[in-house]
Amino acid sequence: MKNYLQNGHIVRVTTPAGGIASGDPLIVGSIFGIAAYSSAAGYPVELSTTGVFQLPKASAAVLSVGTRVAWDNAAEEVTTPAAGRFPIGVAVEAAGSGVTSVAVRLDGVATAAA
Repeated sequence: MKNYLQNGHIVRVTTPAGGIASGDPLIVGSIFGIAAYSSAAGYPVELSTTGVFQLPKASAAVLSVGTRVAWDNAAEEVTTPAAGRFPIGVAVEAAGSGVTSVAVRLDGVATAAA
């Protein structure tokens, strides 16, 4: 296919102000992904848009395996879907109240705050 560019599991974007560290979650427009490496503002960075990642979780959120999850961009953590949060995938492990991280399978689809 002469018009094929890439599989889309990893996409290159410009690092926003403040830069990013390897493994940090990032929203650029409607793309949510995990930084493959550290990058300074204005430089390219590759984001993994699919896969399973251990991410910070809202301590009070109670998640079961298969629960849809969202990214709270202000708090920089995974939580339950609600207004102002970005749907990103599903929990692939249970994580109760007091737990501060959770394994999440990223959907790799465009996201927007609910």
